[in-house]
Amino acid sequence: MIACSRACSRRSSLNAERRPARRHVLPSMLLSAVVAMGAWSVGQTNANAQGVVNQPPPPTTAVLLVGDLGDNNVKQFDASTGAYLGTFVSTGAGGLDGPMGMIFSDGQLVLINQNIDTNINGEILLFDGTTGMFTNKLVASSDHNAPFLPQTGMVRGGPKDRFYVADIGTKGGSCAAEGNVKQYNPFGAFVGSLNRTAFKPEFHPRGVVFGPDGLLYVSSVGCLNPSDPLFDPLKGYILRFDAQTNQFVDVFASYVTVPDLHRPEGLVFDNNGNLWVTSFRDNSNANDVDKILKLDGKTGQLLDTLPLWTPGSARAFAQAILFGPGGKLFVPITGNLSDTTGELRRCDITTNPIHCDTIVKANSAGGPLKSPWFLIFRNSNPATLDYQN
Repeated sequence: MIACSRACSRRSSLNAERRPARRHVLPSMLLSAVVAMGAWSVGQTNANAQGVVNQPPPPTTAVLLVGDLGDNNVKQFDASTGAYLGTFVSTGAGGLDGPMGMIFSDGQLVLINQNIDTNINGEILLFDGTTGMFTNKLVASSDHNAPFLPQTGMVRGGPKDRFYVADIGTKGGSCAAEGNVKQYNPFGAFVGSLNRTAFKPEFHPRGVVFGPDGLLYVSSVGCLNPSDPLFDPLKGYILRFDAQTNQFVDVFASYVTVPDLHRPEGLVFDNNGNLWVTSFRDNSNANDVDKILKLDGKTGQLLDTLPLWTPGSARAFAQAILFGPGGKLFVPITGNLSDTTGELRRCDITTNPIHCDTIVKANSAGGPLKSPWFLIFRNSNPATLDYQN
């Protein structure tokens, strides 16, 4: 762990493992419910920072967008081959300083901007879904109810077609300053938060997605600030809320029922209705590794585990995951080890054990991703994140 400065207090809910390798910022570590998207082309023709000219991909290509905290932009890739197709959102466009959760809705890319390592609240930015050009701020950082520390979680759906944004909280660096899941209407006006008062442990949400049952699933963690007396990095919860009433329903899974559920973040359902969630290692256990957990979609029981590395090899962990064409699971690898950071893996979850290919090389091996965190397809359902053919 690292000592807390202003930057650390702003991000005290984040483990040292989660610090992105962002230059000039952190130098050492670190949603209509269904929107049909048609064929598209990229209008930009200027060369990006790596000298790659944005080119329109073939109409049949499934294009995956990945937010890169390493150079503060959004890159695009051919989901079949892993070929780099250039930047989609340029570095710093619209004041972008920390790209987080993303969805496509109403023909636009809706992108959480965390405003990392600043005194500024987070915000929600809008970009043209075809050109990637900045168009507007759905929620500006100056808004009274802007999210303080928005993370992976953002979806749009439910009975009132709202945006749901997971805000970790910990304002002022204190874990007693709990988070919430904020709701905004289609025009960006704040309309309230999920009612989590019936959930008694600390509430620091990181991921959010609608499940097949219509309930909202939220990943939540304990206190991740090592200087706080509440510090407990092994607590993890998957909670369920009723979007009709905004009320807490139950604890779907926890570190008690699933002992490996540590600091969960990204979560998505597969075609069989089972829940996959990212989980970080127990840092006090030298033999533990970062992994992705498969939970039974009805009971929350652990069904399978996908380790992201093995003891003795280069560490690899993922903030978010996403299902794409053919039911494959796409996993962007981040961290602080050059052997793995910047990889994009594609996993066949039907094999036993699960087989993953590395379709984008690590940055140290010439790959374009420096610190990839969150990802989306244009035809990912903005509520469930399901891939729609």
